Amino acid sequence: MIESDRELSAMVQELWDNDINRLKPGKDYRISLQVHNTHNTRSSPSTEDHLGKAGDSLAINDNNDGAGYPLFTYVDENIFKKETFLAFISLLDNYESDTGEPEIVTPEEVAENYKFLDSIIQTPTMKIAHKYLVEKHLSPEDKTQFKEQLYRIWFELYARRGSSRPDSSGFEHVFVGETRGRRTVIGFHNWIQLYLQEKLGHIDYKGYSVNANSPQPDENKHILALQFSWKNGIKPKGSIFIGVSPEFEFALYTLCFLTSPNERVKVQFSFYDVEIVCHHYNQKHIGTTYPVLLKYQNTEKLD
Repeated sequence: MIESDRELSAMVQELWDNDINRLKPGKDYRISLQVHNTHNTRSSPSTEDHLGKAGDSLAINDNNDGAGYPLFTYVDENIFKKETFLAFISLLDNYESDTGEPEIVTPEEVAENYKFLDSIIQTPTMKIAHKYLVEKHLSPEDKTQFKEQLYRIWFELYARRGSSRPDSSGFEHVFVGETRGRRTVIGFHNWIQLYLQEKLGHIDYKGYSVNANSPQPDENKHILALQFSWKNGIKPKGSIFIGVSPEFEFALYTLCFLTSPNERVKVQFSFYDVEIVCHHYNQKHIGTTYPVLLKYQNTEKLD
């Protein structure tokens, strides 16, 4: 196990403490974990996205649903009127989900991408991340240049495995989700997309996912490993933050991508010991990134 990165942990704690748009479990949203699903203990988190193998270990059909009800039982949608949420949600319909299908990025979509970046760099979490990255000589101090760096990391298209044409981006993979061969879901590590797609009837929540070492999930905590189907494809094991703001995830993952040559970094913050997996693509782009909950800390800190 990677030694916990103390400096990065302190930064993530600062991001967490300043995530003013984070939702409160039980108040702003409620989830229903329902039954434990034991089908997926063979899936290794390390293969989850990067190798695309997890889908091979599991055969599920809609009659074999470990959970009978949706994951989200309530979300206060007024939250989605906040500027960063609004800008984030506007990006979710800009992508062709199947890998191998080339992405056509319209001028309107480019403008939406920049509008999102404009909105998040005004937030406390992104300001903290930017300041730290400038101090480490990893990002330009100039805001316009910083936005260009973020655009390149997250929105610039590249060809994912098996494709000859640009068909993917870090943002699409992590926040929107993709399908491979229309049968396996890859990426898709964002709770807002999960909620909106579930509301539309496109998500079938199969239950939460634990292995021998991971803690039982908690409806009042902000990290969950789960299994679901989307657009006829299966996500055998996905791991996501729940209830956090788009800017928190963007800041956290950008920090991990730029500061750590390792593709896994262990951080401690709030209630959580977490491994952040962050695979680089050609060292220029994010291939995938997501949290893996290692354990809950015994702490009196307020969430």
